[in-house]
Amino acid sequence: MKIFLGTDHAGFELKEYVKNFLQKENYELVDCGALSFDKDDDYPDFVGKAAVGVSENPGSMGIVFGKSGAGECIVANKIKGIRAFLGINEENVKLAREHNDVNVLSLGSAFVSNEKACELIKLFIETPFSNEERHRRRIEKITAIENK
Repeated sequence: MKIFLGTDHAGFELKEYVKNFLQKENYELVDCGALSFDKDDDYPDFVGKAAVGVSENPGSMGIVFGKSGAGECIVANKIKGIRAFLGINEENVKLAREHNDVNVLSLGSAFVSNEKACELIKLFIETPFSNEERHRRRIEKITAIENK
């Protein structure tokens, strides 16, 4: 599975930690930046690239990072075909995957430790979409809104 990563300075350290973790797990990674720490960079530049990567590569996933994760989630959701969410705990991640077939996880470095981030990411990657009719129907409605 291909996983796209994106962050600004506020999530840079967490992204680098997660990147190392995912490499050890043998995932194919695309680091969309930031590639170095720059306190003046802007998250839309990197998160947008990661979300476009997911959109253009069906079956891939994205993980984006920031201080709160909120702005990053907003940016990712502007890209057609992206269903991003702000990961906060195990239940939230599990439900987002099972019910919404989310493809981008946003994490706030101010709210999750390196270890907790890796736990949430593993759950995000490994939890399948339930494929229940009611959830498919709702995703189709989201897609219809997106296509207007």
